[in-house]
Amino acid sequence: MRILPAGDQAVLVELDDLRQTLALFQAWQRSPLPGVEEIVPAARTLLVSFRPSAVGVAQVAGHAWRLYGTLARQASGDSAPAGRLVELPVRYHGEDLEAVAELLGIGVPEVIERHTGSEYLAAFAGFAPGFVYLAGGHPSFQIPRRSTPRTRVPAGSVAVAGDFSAVYPADSPGGWQLLGVTPCRMWDLQRAEPALVQPGQRVRFIDMDRPGARYSLPSVASSPVASGDATAVNPDGHGLWVESAGLQTLFQDLGRPGHTGMGVSASGALDRGALRRANRIVGNPSDTPALESLLGGLRLRCQGHAMLAVTGARVPLTLTDATGRPLPAAMDRPLALDDGDVLAIGAPVAGVRCYVAARGGFDVEPVLGSCATDTLARVGPPPLVAGQALVVGAAVASERLGAVTHDEIPPPDLPTAESVVTLDVVLGPRTDWFTPAAVQTLLGQAWRVTPRSDRVGMRLEGDVPLERAHAGELPSEGTVLGAIQVPANGQPVLFLADHPLTGGYPVIAAVAGHHLDRAAQVPVGARLRFRAAGSFASIGVHGNTLTEEGIA
Repeated sequence: MRILPAGDQAVLVELDDLRQTLALFQAWQRSPLPGVEEIVPAARTLLVSFRPSAVGVAQVAGHAWRLYGTLARQASGDSAPAGRLVELPVRYHGEDLEAVAELLGIGVPEVIERHTGSEYLAAFAGFAPGFVYLAGGHPSFQIPRRSTPRTRVPAGSVAVAGDFSAVYPADSPGGWQLLGVTPCRMWDLQRAEPALVQPGQRVRFIDMDRPGARYSLPSVASSPVASGDATAVNPDGHGLWVESAGLQTLFQDLGRPGHTGMGVSASGALDRGALRRANRIVGNPSDTPALESLLGGLRLRCQGHAMLAVTGARVPLTLTDATGRPLPAAMDRPLALDDGDVLAIGAPVAGVRCYVAARGGFDVEPVLGSCATDTLARVGPPPLVAGQALVVGAAVASERLGAVTHDEIPPPDLPTAESVVTLDVVLGPRTDWFTPAAVQTLLGQAWRVTPRSDRVGMRLEGDVPLERAHAGELPSEGTVLGAIQVPANGQPVLFLADHPLTGGYPVIAAVAGHHLDRAAQVPVGARLRFRAAGSFASIGVHGNTLTEEGIA
């Protein structure tokens, strides 16, 4: 076993195979460590995210080594009970069925027979909500991914890659080999359990076209999950009308941790400090949902009374009353709006995203315990649109407000498109997949933020691409917020809040926690430089002493 750094708030525990990984995951579930917030199992790794204020990396690593000692006892018979069996009917007419048959040197009927003749274990979730890696199957199924991924794989596609099977829960790009299609909905937010298959369960595929085949479409019992829509009617008459939503305005809070078993990452506000600051100014709990507006253009008209605050990117604010008369308005200050007042947010002069909080919060239904909008997973409230009514909590009229006091908050130093921004990074977990020259290039070269950047991640471009030392394919493993993943072209992607739960490209480093908010405010065209907090080393624990074992 190796334990590798994955930023300063997570470690990656590397094991020999999937059996060891699942055994250690189950042992950790039976013996949790306070302060550990998420554990993401993958093919050969566990990504363990922790809260540094509650537990240190030495304690996390020590706990992992102690649990690792239980694996031998588990192997001798102390295994977890088998989970519920889910049967998935399939029509085997996939585009790659004949190619897989040719690859295996058998006929198409035999491919179908082998795929339906085994029971699979739902091992771990990743890639997208409801996408679960199914381990097991016929031993001959060691199928490479397609050399060129498809730009669109239809929802319900049953596919194989490596030694896993899976079902695509939604239309998406993908490089797995397609065998067929199931009519079952693998992910449905209208079910009490949105994911049809969850880790720990068993899965069996059934050939729908086989004579005498018996099957029924599985269902998950259900009381519908909230849609995430904002309430359009306020009995007290207080709210905001969206006259313009700008380029993109989303509801965000501090995210939805705890749903990695369904393939759902935390998401949440990109600049968490700005969201907390906006809520503090209006007197809300720091995790109250607010609006995250990209590149300005948001225009809100008040109905009744509201108390707002705008933080984050430096934007010009225009506040007018019902007659069009201008009123004073400033960022990082409470703004009292009366009936008919209009608040308009202009294009940023520095930074990218601003946050609008309302006293009492916005009346919006949570989805899986959070009001955050995950743009990759398509979970949470939809983006705001012009003409939408937003209900806000109770506020008081400005003439009865009196003096408002708040802590003096110095405005952050936000970057512009001409800036060169330095971000601290922690090398790992896969720094040793790259040449020493590539590591020097990562830290010595300025990387331009390209227009192909969004809430999922910032695509970076440098004059010299990063060269790998290992040409092999990395099994999918968990990724963290701030991870710097390097695809085959050697141009890095810096993962932001809506990043995929797992990834198959090596992560050379991860942005340190204290610079994540700053990274979220870097505009297109700016350049990034990375500064390593130290050298790359695996994490070892001997007795009660934490040691670092250098890796060449």
